[in-house]
Amino acid sequence: MPSLIESIKKRKVLVSDGAWGTFLFAKGLKPGGCPEEWNLSHRSDVLDIARSYADAGADCIETNSFGGTRLKLKHYGLDRKASEINRIAAEISREAAGDDRVVLGSMGPTGLFLITGDVTEEDMEDAFREQAVALEKGGADAACIETMSALDEALCAVRAVKQNTGLEVVCTFTFEKAADGSYRTMAGVTPTAMAEALIGAGADVIGTNCGNGMAGMVGIVKEIRAFDSRVPILVHANAGLPEIRDGKTVFPETPGDMARVAPELVKAGACVVGGCCGTTPAHISAIADAIR
Repeated sequence: MPSLIESIKKRKVLVSDGAWGTFLFAKGLKPGGCPEEWNLSHRSDVLDIARSYADAGADCIETNSFGGTRLKLKHYGLDRKASEINRIAAEISREAAGDDRVVLGSMGPTGLFLITGDVTEEDMEDAFREQAVALEKGGADAACIETMSALDEALCAVRAVKQNTGLEVVCTFTFEKAADGSYRTMAGVTPTAMAEALIGAGADVIGTNCGNGMAGMVGIVKEIRAFDSRVPILVHANAGLPEIRDGKTVFPETPGDMARVAPELVKAGACVVGGCCGTTPAHISAIADAIR
């Protein structure tokens, strides 16, 4: 199976996939439903999403496991099925990816906070361990720890992956632009602070996802690259900032809008470029054409 780092070294820039939640809701997932449970009950639909992104030209396919820790699944009464759900998520994406694409095992926040005592560090790290081990067993090539805002949680996840699996480690944070033009997470973490901590912890790839459209990611990538000139950077951008139209949340950037900015993102230092909320296979196809 391909190595993410080896693929980046060989091809310089890779294209990743797009939104999963948006796609799942379009296929019938109800508000309040558990996206990860669909790996068990709607395997063909989940496989269709992964295949759609492979057909669109993505080099990297994520797994339907963003909320797959037992701490998150407990809300749905599925905590005891965490290992099974994550293993099958990876098996589905592996099937779609074949032997020539990288499978990124998606690992999102637990929704709990160490700083407030919601969970112990030991329990959080063990939940990430269980998830990562299952993703590796299912065929993932790397763990994509994403949408993080707090360093302590992200570092728990990085340690869990590195100490218990052979997966490469990707870790991305979600930043918002402040009035002074700087970028910070909800927990106050800057791109520079993130880069310093994650590189020190041994993450193989770092970056940013969600929270911004393609153009908004350029400044974040530049700040990371100013801190470290060599670390591979991954970006999963939204299709613009969400807007409410006729009572519905929409993401306004078209495939062409995102494709026009993609080369600028690569010039700033991004090595893997894909989509997050609101993006579709059409967006990924346009990004792939623009980059290649």
